[in-house]
Amino acid sequence: MVVANDEGGVKPSHGGPAVADAAPQVDHGMLALTLGALGVVYGDIGTSPIYAFREALVASSGGNVAEREDILGVLSLIIWALTIIVTIKYILFVLRADNKGEGGTLSLMALARGAFAHRPRWILLLGMLGASLFYGDAVITPAISVLSAVEGLNVVTPTFEPYVVPLTLVILAAVFAVQRFGTASVASVFGPVTALWFLSIGASGVVHIVDDPEILLAINPVYIVYFLANSPEVAFVTIGAIFLAVTGAEALYADLGHFGRRPIVLAWLAIVFPCLLLNYVGQGAFVLSHGGIVGHPFFEMNEGWALLPMVALATAATVIASQAVISGAFSLTRQAVQLNLLPRLEILHTSETQSGQIYMPRVNMLLGIVVFMLVIGFQESTNLAAAYGISVTGNMLMTTLLLAVVMLKIWKWPLVAVVALTSMFAVIDIGFFVSNIVKVLDGGWASLAIAFTMALIISTWMRGSRYLFEKTRKNEMPLGFLTEQLAKKKPQLVPGTAVFLTGDPLSAPTALLHSLKHYKVLHEQNVILSVVTAQQPKVPDQERARIEKLNDLFMRVTVTFGYMEQPNIPRALAICRKQGWKFDIMTTSFFLSRRSLKASPTSGMPLWQDKLFIALAKSASDATEYFQIPTGRVVEIGTQVAI
Repeated sequence: MVVANDEGGVKPSHGGPAVADAAPQVDHGMLALTLGALGVVYGDIGTSPIYAFREALVASSGGNVAEREDILGVLSLIIWALTIIVTIKYILFVLRADNKGEGGTLSLMALARGAFAHRPRWILLLGMLGASLFYGDAVITPAISVLSAVEGLNVVTPTFEPYVVPLTLVILAAVFAVQRFGTASVASVFGPVTALWFLSIGASGVVHIVDDPEILLAINPVYIVYFLANSPEVAFVTIGAIFLAVTGAEALYADLGHFGRRPIVLAWLAIVFPCLLLNYVGQGAFVLSHGGIVGHPFFEMNEGWALLPMVALATAATVIASQAVISGAFSLTRQAVQLNLLPRLEILHTSETQSGQIYMPRVNMLLGIVVFMLVIGFQESTNLAAAYGISVTGNMLMTTLLLAVVMLKIWKWPLVAVVALTSMFAVIDIGFFVSNIVKVLDGGWASLAIAFTMALIISTWMRGSRYLFEKTRKNEMPLGFLTEQLAKKKPQLVPGTAVFLTGDPLSAPTALLHSLKHYKVLHEQNVILSVVTAQQPKVPDQERARIEKLNDLFMRVTVTFGYMEQPNIPRALAICRKQGWKFDIMTTSFFLSRRSLKASPTSGMPLWQDKLFIALAKSASDATEYFQIPTGRVVEIGTQVAI
């Protein structure tokens, strides 16, 4: 478990009868979920055909003309990458590793850690690395997706070239500006637009397969062997570009809680997978029929009346893909806050019916700034492609390792089966990762810089929170001792209830000690309140609150929230009425301790890390707002702590 403290962090704790001849009924709910999954889950991987095949051919040919064997080899690699990584790994296995219906790197980490009595730190490290790498994906996806789509205007006429970057920035600015309104109002069009996108790229591919039907031979994996054996050095670099075809696969798992496994699987097998294959095969046939000239096959094979509509549709699809990954970053950040990987951040709910529809102003602003910097700095999607693969491959490798733990400890699979399956996935993940890591100087440094920055922030927050907890605990009085003394010798009592928030339910809250010191009084009823984050997405109401009576003056209340839930203390305490506590918000005062932190040479961290932790702590949103406590019922008592 993870326990929230009153400073802004959380700390580790432990109908009628059937008619025989009736026509089969259509499951409209499932169709709606499947259509929604198209728009949210598959927006990222669905826009990969715009640039993936082109980048792979450029890498394999070293120029603008590719040999027939290279085209067949590259296409075969893409076909089997989509089959093994997405269809087998994610669809068949990873989607089954749900944590109470929720998915994503941190959900998988929480699931894996929960299988151990002592929750090993190395599993936490894997989750931390996976989350850090995801943020790299979250900023590169909008940049490369929108930029590559707008570059389609260059195929219409080269005179558009000077306007590609400015137009990309305008579109991205609009995307980030509308985040505050939430995706609920526009989500209804995401699915239909994305469905039209997949059907269009599938039809575009089918039309051009007849250009050179020999391209269908690429389904034979033998062409992969030929390609890898004939020029290993070139093939090694090409594999890094091949991976662009499967970027977005993590979204299948990350958005599991929004749609459920069945709609995601149905959308992939019925629409996404076939249309992607058809388009990639069509691009291959188009390039073969044009003498191997690479160019920009995705847009070039739509020249004529279909070109401008395809550019417009591609731009809309990339905007949707960007929206999906930005929303994913909000969800991941909320999980990280609840699991004490990041400080408290302001969370705004944009939907009255969907708890997952959230907006985080600070995260949105930072994502937007970094995306703008990437577009301005790299200028072309080809340059950004080198930066893309590292973060995604690294994230997928973390998923593979965590999945192995779930297979072994929770699913109770035989060790031999776990090792065999994990080895196959890990070899592929590592191969893709290594082939991308060599592109560090070509742009891969951007992914590493983003991931390193996030890992540094997460590790600093976790380390600083631990030192702060240990230091404040030394100066605190055991709660049992204090309550016994106050029961024997009662101070002046005043009417009402006082609730003292604390991260350590065994120690007397700092706010309580200071209240006694300065006011010399005690309320008739005093509650020591701890907020706990469970290692599951949501907690049922019957498990929300636990009451323990200490004596006539004090009782201890533990409130539990899932890591996907937004804490609401008044609502949680209202549940306590069923357990006998006559809770009335209008006669209750909430006492919080506001700590002023100062750097100390004896903290155990370098001075620069002390200062970083203090800056992070200052950036945390107010505890009153975060826990949704009425501001008129809050008393804050300040203390100064040197860490």
